[in-house]
Amino acid sequence: MADKVNLLGFTLGRKGFLTYLRALGGSNVIKVVPSGGDASVSRVTGKCLKVVCGANTAYLTNNEWTGDKTSSGYCELKVSPRYSIVPNLGALELSEALERVLTFTSSQSSRPVLQGVCLKAKDGKLDMVSADGYRLAIATLDFEGEGTAVIHRDELRGIAQALKRARRVRLAFETDEATKRTYLILETELIRYRWSGMSGDYPDHKALIPTGFKATVNLEATETLRAIASLKVLSDVKGAPVDLNFGGGKVIMAATDDKGETEIAAETTGEPMRVRLDGGFFRDALKACGGMVEFHVTEPSLPILFKADGFQLVVMPMAVGKPQPKPEAPKQAEAKTPEPVKAEPVKAETPKEPEAIKPDKEVEEAVAEAKAITEKPKMPRIAKKIAREAVAV
Repeated sequence: MADKVNLLGFTLGRKGFLTYLRALGGSNVIKVVPSGGDASVSRVTGKCLKVVCGANTAYLTNNEWTGDKTSSGYCELKVSPRYSIVPNLGALELSEALERVLTFTSSQSSRPVLQGVCLKAKDGKLDMVSADGYRLAIATLDFEGEGTAVIHRDELRGIAQALKRARRVRLAFETDEATKRTYLILETELIRYRWSGMSGDYPDHKALIPTGFKATVNLEATETLRAIASLKVLSDVKGAPVDLNFGGGKVIMAATDDKGETEIAAETTGEPMRVRLDGGFFRDALKACGGMVEFHVTEPSLPILFKADGFQLVVMPMAVGKPQPKPEAPKQAEAKTPEPVKAEPVKAETPKEPEAIKPDKEVEEAVAEAKAITEKPKMPRIAKKIAREAVAV
């Protein structure tokens, strides 16, 4: 996961180093030792790493396969043939729990605490909690110990896949007394991970879990996902809402624009009810639960609780409008002959004669001057133009 690898005091680019190791052939054993510049070739000077694999020999200098764009994050590689740990968690169980909760972390930078996963150990249980403001996911495992740490989701990305290859896993919490910062330690037989916890208080997740349910539905995840996919084709909107009408041993799923519906068999108890869920949220919930999914409803406008083995997910529903009553057809009224309207005669007014416009003295003088100019014989073109302008004035 880190961009740099610290090996025997030398820093190497992880991607370049792995590419070179995969390209080596001739043996399944790779020997890496520090070299003090005693190579027989003149191009290698100073300290470096000597890599030998079969007939292949290479000398790697410090900061090999790194550049200006390489991030500063690094990992330290140590190899010990006799390193062993005492496990306190199952590797596959921890891997599946992390995969479930990482889906529901927030991507908004305005909520930095919700961008992480809260790991809280207390009373023999380890809760891994994530939330994005609309959904709250909780994965619970048996664990002996106490501690709390919030780790950013980018730090945990890829760990779930790596844990599937581990045989033994041990999780622990460490606290730096000087800085009061908590660290999460995850050890396997090959790798030891150490993350620094994020600052900030994570919300109390137990207070957000709904209770007092009026209806419960049990359905199969794969069949329900197929039903959602058939409704999604009918709508071009991403995350189109889905209406769930359940009761009487069945669930009727319908698109909100009345373009189609599908019916699936389910176990229902309690009151018949109708709820509306975001299509994307519903799919994520079914994928995270897997197998048989159980969800509980209190009211159509209150949070819904999805449950699976060791996993809980709280989802906010969408508002469901009340159906509007159909307007009654207006009664036909008897046609009545309209009474004629008496029009009052309009008196015609005699238009007034316009007042005579009194000539202006300046206008009279300009006209008289123009007449005097036009009487002169053989007027040049420029003079004619001036005269025309004067007449216009």
